[in-house]
Amino acid sequence: MKQRLFAFFLLAALFFALPLTAYADAGPKPSVRVVFSPAPQQRCYGTLLSSTASTGPSSAWDGSSEHARYEEGEEEIWQAFVDYQDPDGFYFLQEIWDCSEAGLLDWTYYPPGTFKILLYFPDSGQFWTSPVYERYAFDSYFTVDLTRAENGVFTAEKTYDFTWEILSMLARMALTLAVELLLALLFGYRSARQLRIVTLVNVCTQLGLNLLINLANWQAGLFAFLLAYFGLELVVFAVEAVLYASLLTPGRSGKKAVLYALAANVLSFWAGVQVSMWIPGIA
Repeated sequence: MKQRLFAFFLLAALFFALPLTAYADAGPKPSVRVVFSPAPQQRCYGTLLSSTASTGPSSAWDGSSEHARYEEGEEEIWQAFVDYQDPDGFYFLQEIWDCSEAGLLDWTYYPPGTFKILLYFPDSGQFWTSPVYERYAFDSYFTVDLTRAENGVFTAEKTYDFTWEILSMLARMALTLAVELLLALLFGYRSARQLRIVTLVNVCTQLGLNLLINLANWQAGLFAFLLAYFGLELVVFAVEAVLYASLLTPGRSGKKAVLYALAANVLSFWAGVQVSMWIPGIA
């Protein structure tokens, strides 16, 4: 009874704490990463202009002071981007990166699917822009050589980073496993056999989830990724619930194991959200 009450209050707290619907793990999120090589030789700020007026929590300014979004000391930079008129009607979604030193624009949380890269050089007041590009994978990487820009127009090359993707996936899996093992102990699953089962099931489901959703996005784009993500998240929970119910305590009621699977998946997603705020691109 104590374990059931603990699980109930844990799920209730997470339900009210999460700003979004809880998915089944410390799930990956789409990203667009643009590397400028060499880095700009002067002050430079960048953004992705979007073909739509919003994506995720980012949106175009509606003209009200309450909706203006900029960091302290960047109001003039923000205003310059707001005043920029794109000839194709693309939107500035109030997301700005300082590309001066690192030479990096790293949109790691719901970037636009169709976009232009826009750079602003405040010392000269110039804007440089790119042609229209689309996300081509779950995590899309581009490299820009600004020395080849002509009349304020530059191009970007697709440069997929397989090493970073593998490391990122392994980090997500490690985080999910750590959370689920800790919760298993709190649920009373403490024998070496039970912990091995949780580890094996978790590694298999998370590996399959990450590989399949990346494959779906690579082959068919963002819409396919979203359908695959939501569907596979439910499959992950169902598979883990069935396996835990039959393997963790054979011959006994599997209700506690199903509740554990639900609590573990919700908690690991919440942990992923928290980590993504500190280390963008991992979760």
